[in-house]
Amino acid sequence: MAKKITSKKPLAGNRRSHACNATRRVQKPNLQKVTLDNGESVRMTARELRTLNKASKNA
Repeated sequence: MAKKITSKKPLAGNRRSHACNATRRVQKPNLQKVTLDNGESVRMTARELRTLNKASKNA
């Protein structure tokens, strides 16, 4: 999971048809495998990766 950096976890909800039937569904975070500068490989969300890249450009 993505809990190593932030507390992101799957989001549960309902899938709705045109007849308004409800079936359970799960939205998973967009996890990517990233190798950091120190060589450590972690799984982080795409949003975290964008934030990290933006912070490194400004620094």
